[in-house]
Amino acid sequence: MKLTLPKATSLALLITTSGLLSAAENWRGDLSAIDPAQWQQQHADHLLSRAGFGGSPAQRRSLACGGLHLAIAQLVYFKQLPTQTLPAFEHSGVFDEGLDPFPPSRPAVTKLAKRQGHALGIKIKPGGNRPLQPVVDKFFYWLRASRLETDRVTYWWANRMLNSNRPLQEKMALFWHGHFANNEDKVRDYRKMLQQLTLFQQLGLGDFQNLLLAVAKNPAMLAFLDAGVNTKHSPNENFAREVMELFTMGVGRYTESDIREAARAFTGWNFSGLEFVRRVDLHDDGEKEFLGQRGHFDGTDIIDIILQQDASANYLAGKLYRYFVRRDLDPSLQQQLGKHFKALNYNIADYLALLFQSKDFYAQASISSHIKSPIELLISTYKKAELTRVPGVPDFNTTSQALGQRLMHPPTVAGWSQGRSWITPSLLFERGNVAMAMLFPDIAFIAPDRYPRYGSSIVAVHKRLQQGLDITRATMAQNQDASSMAASNLLADRDEAFNTRLGSYRGWQKAIERVKPLSRHMAQINLTQWVIDAKATSALQVVDLLAARFISVQLAPERRQYLATFLESELGSTDIVAATSYMEQPLRMLLHIILSQPEYQLG
Repeated sequence: MKLTLPKATSLALLITTSGLLSAAENWRGDLSAIDPAQWQQQHADHLLSRAGFGGSPAQRRSLACGGLHLAIAQLVYFKQLPTQTLPAFEHSGVFDEGLDPFPPSRPAVTKLAKRQGHALGIKIKPGGNRPLQPVVDKFFYWLRASRLETDRVTYWWANRMLNSNRPLQEKMALFWHGHFANNEDKVRDYRKMLQQLTLFQQLGLGDFQNLLLAVAKNPAMLAFLDAGVNTKHSPNENFAREVMELFTMGVGRYTESDIREAARAFTGWNFSGLEFVRRVDLHDDGEKEFLGQRGHFDGTDIIDIILQQDASANYLAGKLYRYFVRRDLDPSLQQQLGKHFKALNYNIADYLALLFQSKDFYAQASISSHIKSPIELLISTYKKAELTRVPGVPDFNTTSQALGQRLMHPPTVAGWSQGRSWITPSLLFERGNVAMAMLFPDIAFIAPDRYPRYGSSIVAVHKRLQQGLDITRATMAQNQDASSMAASNLLADRDEAFNTRLGSYRGWQKAIERVKPLSRHMAQINLTQWVIDAKATSALQVVDLLAARFISVQLAPERRQYLATFLESELGSTDIVAATSYMEQPLRMLLHIILSQPEYQLG
């Protein structure tokens, strides 16, 4: 039977027409609390999706049955929850004390080694060929090991998102990771990235002033925004600018003079290893004028003054609103939200509780209007499928990167764009591939943490060494014959003190040897059992069963019928009960289609 897929509904249309609740449109903009007597399953589903990553049918029913007040108490304040112990991150043991402080580049490390006779805990060879090679090997080792260990951190975090009974704790950590966006590519230390993530998890729902101060003193942020070069003799404006433009106030709420004065106040703030240090000798303790106030300010004073501004409360309240409620925000409502946030002394949990109880949160304009970020899409899919571990096939990091959001690697200090920027024709196609990869995993999968980035060139070096070639010829750029060398290789070996390509090769070897491998299991899903448990007896009932579990937007009648007809065609029968022995693959094909629909991108 040849089937024609109904014309896809555009996301723009879905976002404006997807209200599932009977709430009056005049709830829009109304921050007063809804009547607890109006609480229903659809409200619970909406709250669980926004304050977490959705849930299984049983979790959704439980939240609805407990009522609004219990839902807020559990989701926002973690009250009346069973005790849960989530595993701590298991380090591979890849860090050596000699690695700190880590030089900014390969030229920097070789220059340092030549000057002092050692670097990264490695002494220069007193004689022989390539005396600096062990230092170069160690430099590349840490670059590779830190990146691989960071990938293990993201798996650890993704599993917390999936399994924590405090989903808002992880959702807020995800928000702050995009707000205070640091990238491991520059920080170059998974330990600092993990430390910052832990900070987000622990302080992310508390007092924003405490959070901001902790972030300002966090080694990951200090490294990312160049605190090491911010001294009284040469103030660096990076952090001072971003703390106002991106972290608190927004563009246009300060002057260039304010940036310069704030930079002076933050001079001397630095780190040693994983600890914050304040270098008094490098701090400018002179009088400063900042946002209309004068004094001998330091960084803490600057943060206090910033948070006294109405602009800060408005900016932060608005950004939280757009993340948890909806993207469009009237300026007058934003000012109202800012007043509430400031009156709550910047307490994030209390502010979210206000939002999550408001009529505006449950207005038709807010329901199913949020385009899921890649991480939300992945974790919510796993939750709704009732997985207990994030699959290792496909690779979580590679998948999220293909969708546009790789954890620990935000594209800029401004973090990731949100909303419709997540959706392009190619990205929508990739989202469909996510469902296929989960339901029909690749049996020829190659683990990226065992087969390194730029793997083909590394393998080429390995094979050439096995064939007995000397190091110079073995590390030539590919597509060069044995009698010539690439210009880049000649440059790397110009003083024959080291070989950069060999260092990269050996760095990968040692990193893969020491970094613990990721678990590479496939998703365990039994769709047939779902159908049997639900006692579904028709294709339409099966479609409704899967749609109710995964989709928050009601399917159009013609699309629902198409899906039922598709299933019957694949089963070769309309008798669902008789097909149970062979229906798993057709069910997976059906679910793949459902998860590829525009409706599934909304939450």
